[in-house]
Amino acid sequence: MSNQPIVLLAEDDQFLRRMYATKLSQAGIETVLAEDGKQALDCARKAKPSLVLLDILMPKMDGFEVLAEMKKDPNLKDVPVVLLTNLSEVEDVARAKKLGASEYLIKAHFLPSEVLAMVRRYLSK
Repeated sequence: MSNQPIVLLAEDDQFLRRMYATKLSQAGIETVLAEDGKQALDCARKAKPSLVLLDILMPKMDGFEVLAEMKKDPNLKDVPVVLLTNLSEVEDVARAKKLGASEYLIKAHFLPSEVLAMVRRYLSK
């Protein structure tokens, strides 16, 4: 495995998953994809990503459960997790922050290029 940073993208919507994966790949960012929460957690444990882009509404395990499990895992607890979701309720944002999310982005409010810029910011830290 290369020493290049890896971004884990957990998104159950195939169109969005492909779109973000293409954007990241075109930017030369190695990306691991997951289409449900359980797969996301398994991938995080295997790949040890530098950053996780995590949808909340996913099959098998939702993003909140994945985030909680990651924060309990000594190998993953320090990995920044950015929730990329359509849920915009104040309670959801508060829950995400309480669970340890680094950022909470509402998909409809951010262009893919803005998400890419945010990813680059995290990877340059």
